[in-house]
Amino acid sequence: MAIIVHICFVVGLGLRFWLFKTSFPGWLASRVEISTPLTSWKRVMEGIYLTREHVSPYSGDLFHETPLMLKWLDLVLKVFKQYDYLIFLAADTLIGILLLKIANLFSKYMLLKQAADSPNYSPEASSLLLRKESLRKLEIFVVAAHMLNPYSIAVCLARSTGIFHNLLVLLAFFFTMKAQTILSTLCLAFATYESFYPLVLCVPAALFFHQYSVLNKKSVKEESSSLVYFLTTLGLFSFWFLMLLAVSYHLDESAQFVSSIYGFILTVPDLSPNIGIFWYFFTEMFEHFRIFFLFVFQINALIYTVPLAVRLREQPIFLMYILTFLTGVFKSYPSYSDVSIILALLPLWKHLFAYLRNSFIVTCMFICCTVFSPLLWHLWLYAGSANANFYFAITLVFTTAEIFLVTDLLYANLRWEYDLTYGLNRKLEDGKEGQVVLE
Repeated sequence: MAIIVHICFVVGLGLRFWLFKTSFPGWLASRVEISTPLTSWKRVMEGIYLTREHVSPYSGDLFHETPLMLKWLDLVLKVFKQYDYLIFLAADTLIGILLLKIANLFSKYMLLKQAADSPNYSPEASSLLLRKESLRKLEIFVVAAHMLNPYSIAVCLARSTGIFHNLLVLLAFFFTMKAQTILSTLCLAFATYESFYPLVLCVPAALFFHQYSVLNKKSVKEESSSLVYFLTTLGLFSFWFLMLLAVSYHLDESAQFVSSIYGFILTVPDLSPNIGIFWYFFTEMFEHFRIFFLFVFQINALIYTVPLAVRLREQPIFLMYILTFLTGVFKSYPSYSDVSIILALLPLWKHLFAYLRNSFIVTCMFICCTVFSPLLWHLWLYAGSANANFYFAITLVFTTAEIFLVTDLLYANLRWEYDLTYGLNRKLEDGKEGQVVLE
């Protein structure tokens, strides 16, 4: 198994290294599906140039990275210079290693949770129980899903800073599953500091810390205990986040970066096309409706946290994944970097795949949208034989595919839980085959 993992790393890195020597990365960097105003490498280079000329990069409307990221990239580029692609190869390698570690921790966690919940399982559901042998294979699947994933490769080649955002989110996953509260909240604060939306992951992190203590007999499962873990997590997260803002203020010597980053994310002033749905609607929107619909659109990325936390409180890691998925869909400037992390983590829930109803349709939609979006972009802006509606249609289909997948995963999880509890025998009293209906 270790040999296969190493092969995935070697093939993935070799392919990236070879493609970096071609003109392909330049074309990918210009693609709006990969480079957004928040993750564009060209904008980063412009911000670094302005900084070196002692001009604030936040004085205009071009640069929207954080001061700490700007400072770090400036220092790294002074070392690597024309070999900047090595930074992204290293980041992708770290992501692959993190996924390997996360898969290992996830396997141990699922077996521990299964052992604790087994008294509630039906004797007829033995075939649905997770086995140590099958869970060990998750390491191969997650590494392959990242290192050989076209979306991950494209993000790396385009030098999108979304790769660093993904790294921070995965670090939050890793330290959460290690039950290291301080490091987990630090990584969550860093991820929120970079892209705002990961703040919702504090909820599943707090739920996991409480559940982990119960599974390891470190606390009694009480509402007061759960509240303590939630307040502790929120308090540590707030402390780290405020510290990051304070350091940024010291580096930039002004608070201008706050409006340039978080104001930019929340108010969506740049309506450049991307794979999301904000840009088209706000292009067509009457100005006096703009504030109302900004609230409507932005709340979509956050509002599902509470109901999902209530329903999935016993499955905090799955909740963490679903919230990462939803924020990647409903954020104001989504890109393929958000898709890459979703697909890389997806094999962790391989045991749910048998319950998926739309996997073939979703796969076809992903492939078609990925192929046709550059074509429709060319027809719209270069050939002049199409208009914005054509390109928006393909981005809407892509978003629909993501929604189909996340709802299918939620359904599959509910069905798996039901079958574990009540068994696979659905015979009615009259001997007829019963049918499970989701209500």
